[in-house]
Amino acid sequence: MTKSLAVSSPRAKRSGGWLAQSWRLAPRRMLWALCAPLLAGVLFLFQAWWLADILDRAVIGHAALQQLWPAISIVAGLLLVRALLVWSGERAASSGAEHIKHWLRATLMQRLLNKGPTWSRQHPSGELTTALIDHVEALEGYLQRYMSAAVAAVFLPLLLAVVAMGVDIVVGLLLLLTAPLIPVFMALVGWGAEAANQKYHQALQRLSGIFGDRVKGVFTLVLFGRAKEEVEAVQQASQDLGKTTMKVLRIAFLSSAVLELFAALGVAGVAVYIGLSYLGMLGDNFTGMTLQQGLFCLFLAPEVYQPLRQLAASYHDRAQAKSAITSLEAIFKTLPAVPNKNVELTSNEAPEAKWEGVSVRLPMTDSNGVTPALQVEGFSLTAPGTETVLLKPVSFTVNKGESIALQGSSGSGKTTLLESVVGLRARHSGEVRLYTEGAGSNDGELGFLPGVCLLSAHPFLSGETVEQVLKLAAPEASEAQMWNALAKVDMEHVLRTQHAGLQTLLGTRGYGLSGGQLQRIALARLFLCEADLVLMDEPTAHLDARTRDVVLDAILAFCADKALIIATHDPAVAARLQRQWSLQDQTLSGVQS
Repeated sequence: MTKSLAVSSPRAKRSGGWLAQSWRLAPRRMLWALCAPLLAGVLFLFQAWWLADILDRAVIGHAALQQLWPAISIVAGLLLVRALLVWSGERAASSGAEHIKHWLRATLMQRLLNKGPTWSRQHPSGELTTALIDHVEALEGYLQRYMSAAVAAVFLPLLLAVVAMGVDIVVGLLLLLTAPLIPVFMALVGWGAEAANQKYHQALQRLSGIFGDRVKGVFTLVLFGRAKEEVEAVQQASQDLGKTTMKVLRIAFLSSAVLELFAALGVAGVAVYIGLSYLGMLGDNFTGMTLQQGLFCLFLAPEVYQPLRQLAASYHDRAQAKSAITSLEAIFKTLPAVPNKNVELTSNEAPEAKWEGVSVRLPMTDSNGVTPALQVEGFSLTAPGTETVLLKPVSFTVNKGESIALQGSSGSGKTTLLESVVGLRARHSGEVRLYTEGAGSNDGELGFLPGVCLLSAHPFLSGETVEQVLKLAAPEASEAQMWNALAKVDMEHVLRTQHAGLQTLLGTRGYGLSGGQLQRIALARLFLCEADLVLMDEPTAHLDARTRDVVLDAILAFCADKALIIATHDPAVAARLQRQWSLQDQTLSGVQS
């Protein structure tokens, strides 16, 4: 346990430091959210004094109501101004919190995309989803409530107690002595709250990961008779989360009870002292307080503890936010850097993706009339997460209109090579230049790679219907264009005669479609996109010879003016392409630099 705390302490400190600086992402709104409660507290001094004066004049001076209307109007005006200040501060805090959460989600999402599929496959999908949604959402309480409550709790009790001391020194001392006890006990309780929240986020992350992975592999679990055991594992993780949640709630209620106890004792002490002084039971030295002064002190006493009460109510928000940020750092290794300058970011601004080592340029034609689509220099690869060399440094150029077969034994690195070329995997060295029509003026700083199409060996069909899957490649595609794309992969007649056409269900409810048919539906997206460079990994692996030839004819016709690289084990496919590369023994042979 000691070792665990020692290891997590530096990370917890970094999380606290990041949270303390997070207001810089929306400085104007967050600063007003911090200052508005302070201004409202200062105005309360004047409101309390005028209200005490009204009661003193009415009770002791027997003033008529007409004489009191000006003072009553002042008190009502101060009350209205204070309400507007508090409302505007809460609105600014809410707006700033939403802005900061939006920025953090966009930054983490972009970092996830930049890390590529190799990194994301090492983490359960449920864990990453929880990180981007629940962990970021856990910052709302800290940004919207805790920060303003913490600033108010530091300054307002001290200010009110000093003012009360100017009226009566005993009242001021009572407030100054009792108020600091609340933060002390809150800190003691807060240590347990932070540890409990950390366990809560770990349990939530574990449940999300387990549930997401089990749902994804439900058919495999049923096939191997493991469904019952895995259901029990999910139930156990759910029970653990419930127990951890109740621990967090128990600590939260305990901290509130401690605060209410000391606040009640402080207010009661002031009330008893003032009452005894009016009755003359404290001696002649304690009978000089007027009704206005006594009422003013009584009005101040609850307000001294009110900021501390609000701090206690939102103290668990800090523990929750700190635990969430610690969990984010554990997943992503580092936290996004908060800008050093207090620069207001626009609400729609998101960080740009920068594909390291990949530059995107406009097409160019050399003196021989050849237009390159891909140029690679000094390109080398290592196995993901290891130092094992997959490819020694190599340079090559692929021109538009060329078709290349990438061959090699399983595990030689063909898939890694294709994904590394477009920046989805890290490479050991080398520079990659892509020449596409969509490069525009944002050379090398695009959030995506325009004009590039990569079809993996196991494409992911997200969406419920065939139409939704196809529109991922071309959202504006017409029904005729989608049927034309399906015809090119020999799926038009299958969907029209045996299924529900473009509304055929896929995914977990897509019964009746074979693996080869699903592969062809994914492949049909190629014919809806505009690409200058097409990279394909075993596109005909699940097809019979006749269907393979039909699909390959369509691919070659579509890519006649494009650069095409197909990784394949099929000699019949390789024979149809213009050039053959072989990746063996860490060497890529057959290339032309």
